[in-house]
Formats: sequence, structure tokens, C-alpha cells
Amino acid sequence: MIASYCKNHLQPHHDTPPLKKHKLVNPSKNLQQNICSRHDEVMKIFCRTDQQCICYLCLMAEHKYHATVPAAAERAEKQKKLQESRQQIHQRIQDQEKDVKLLQQEVEAINVSADKAVEDIEKIFTQLIRLLQKRSSEVKQQIRSQQETEVSQVKDVQEKLEQEITELKRKDAELEQLSHTEDHNQFLLNYPSLPALRESTHSSRVKIRPLRHFEDVTAAVTELRDKIQDVLRDSWTNIKLTSRAGFLVYSQDITLNVNTAHKSLFLSERNRNVSLMLQSYPDHPERFIGWSQVLSRESLTGRCYWEVEKRGGRVNVAVSYRNISRRGQSDESRLGSNDKSWALRCDRKDYTFWHNNVSTSIQSPVSSRVGVYLDHRAGILSFYSVSETMTLLHRVQTRFTQPLYAGVELSDNIFCNGASAKFIKLK
Repeated sequence: MIASYCKNHLQPHHDTPPLKKHKLVNPSKNLQQNICSRHDEVMKIFCRTDQQCICYLCLMAEHKYHATVPAAAERAEKQKKLQESRQQIHQRIQDQEKDVKLLQQEVEAINVSADKAVEDIEKIFTQLIRLLQKRSSEVKQQIRSQQETEVSQVKDVQEKLEQEITELKRKDAELEQLSHTEDHNQFLLNYPSLPALRESTHSSRVKIRPLRHFEDVTAAVTELRDKIQDVLRDSWTNIKLTSRAGFLVYSQDITLNVNTAHKSLFLSERNRNVSLMLQSYPDHPERFIGWSQVLSRESLTGRCYWEVEKRGGRVNVAVSYRNISRRGQSDESRLGSNDKSWALRCDRKDYTFWHNNVSTSIQSPVSSRVGVYLDHRAGILSFYSVSETMTLLHRVQTRFTQPLYAGVELSDNIFCNGASAKFIKLK
């Protein structure tokens, strides 16, 4: 029998010897839930088969052949598992609290770095402005100095000419007076006494030269302004291109030109994917004959960005002029082995950049995706490893004389079977 007692009625269980043998537990608000509704007995047994608490009469009847244990034993086992779960939760809480602290430290580091960058940039731009102001002052001072020199020279000539004019007018007045002398003898007597007209110290015609000096200065300063604008534009582009989102602004849709594909290459997924599989392509003057290569349909100028997902063996991600050779297995026709193409050769464990048959080893972890950024006008070509972050692998600064085409080469040797590449559709 199970019952609940108030404090006064509970006292005999502490004082009366027969009642002291009764088992006392803390009072329960849901006492009736511990009573079997069918047999009106305390449910002290747990049926694992039906996952429910039962009384001993239930055990003798419908639960006779079920797996049963004392409810206390089941509670102890479940309590142990509960503690284990709590320990796991506590451990996870601790781990995540550590991660939260690390993230907070990262936020603080970002803020400190950004504040320092802003401070440094402000100092640099202040220095740049002061430098430009100083140079502006120097140029204006040079112009004014040159202006003063040239004006002084002109005024000096002008003054001497005005003196000559005065002298000539005086001489003309004397001659006019003599011309009105009526007495012939007096005229002839005074005529020889007149001084002879001196030669002018200056040309009879002053030649005004065009003031090209100042126009040349203006042209030089204008050229300097344009160069600074180009530098600032390229620098701003580099500042913006610090995350993948910055590159995606210039994303270029790339599809492959089947007429350029080597016969060992199979194009699929609307000519975005290329893999090794022998094909029966018809002959075409643009088709690569020696190397397993293919170029894009799109010509690339301006600013462009695209990504290539590589799988399997060696994949060479490249750009090339259209007039690269297509015949044979010479360096003239292989991407990266001549002066008409630039290639990043991606092996399973490392990268190598190639141009004009000169290689540059790159120390960087290998990822499955390569990003390519091209600024044709500025002559910039950059290759990036793309994963959770973007890592610059190699940067080229040159002068491109023709439109470029994206390209890939797949290695077809026995150690690199299964190589394939896919141009990712970025938007």
C-alpha cells in the first residue's frame, strides 16, 4: 500500500516500532500515477519490451514473458546514461564556449587590424596629399619664375624699342623743321650738320614665339594625373579583390570550343566540362593535334574572373593567344611552354607556373578549385587556390598585345588517368 501523509500523521512512522519498518520516500505530487490502474498496486517493475512501468500482478499476467527489471534498476541504468549525456553536453558547452572566445578574439583582432589599417592609410594619404601639394607648389613656382624671366626679357626689348621710337620722333621733327626752311643757302648749310640715322639695335619686326613652355608643363601635369588615376584605380581593384565576392563582380561565363579540342578530350555539360575520352572529331585548322588541350569560345579582354574545378590527375589551367600553334607536340603548341600562353600546372600535391617554357615552383596546399583573374588592360593575370578562403598562387604583370582565351590541358599518361576539369558557372 502507498499513501501520502501530512507532517502530524507521518510522525508515528518515526516513533512506533512496527511502523518504522515501512519504507518512506519524499512526497510526490503525482502519487496516483505510480498506482496500477488495473490492479491498484504500486508499479515497481519496468517492462523493457513495452517500455512502461507495471505492478507485480501485471508481471504475472500480460507481461509474463516480457523482459522486465525492477524499476529502481532501470532508473539506475537510465540515470547513468543521463549522466553520460549531461557530461557530453557539458563537454560540448565547454568546447563551444572556447570557440566563442576564439571567435571573440578573432573579432577583436579584425577590429584592431581594421583600425590600424585605417590609421595607416590616413597617414599615407595625408603624406601623399602633402607630396602632391608640395609638387604643385614647386611647379607653380617654376612657372611663375619662368614667367618673370620671360616677361622681364620682353619688357627690356620693349623699353629699348620705345627709346628708339622717341629718338626717331625727335630726328623726324628736326628733319621736318629743315624741310620748311625757305632759304636755299640756309637749307644747304644745315643739312650736312644733321646726324646720320643709326642702325636699329633690334629687328624691324619683332617675332612673337608661341608660349609652348607653359603648355608643355600643363600637358606633363595632365599625364601625371592620368597615371595617378590608373594607379589608384588598380590599387582600389586590388583592395576590393580580397575576398571571393570581390572577384565575382567580374565573373566570366566560359564555354569550351569543340573545334579546338584534341581528339582525346570529351566535352560535356554544355561544353563546360572536359575529360579524357577518345573522340572522332573532324579535322579542323584550330584543333590541337599534339597535346590534350582545348581553348574557350570566348575571347577575354577587360577584367574577367573564372573558376576551374579539377579532378583526378594533372590539370593545366591556362590562358593563351589565339595564334598559338596547334600542330605537333612541340613547345610552340603546349600551353605555358611559349610566349603566347601562361599556364598553372596543377598536380596532385603541388603547383607550378609556366610561361615561355620557364617554370616557377609554388609552395601552397593544393585545392580542387582554381580561380583565375585577368585585367587585360593593366596586364595583370593572377591564379588563386579557392577553398574556404582564397590564396594567391601566382601573379603575372606584363603587357598583353592580343585578346586571350581560357584553356586547359589534361595529362593522359598512365599515372594520371581520370583527369577532368569543369568551368564553374558563377552566376
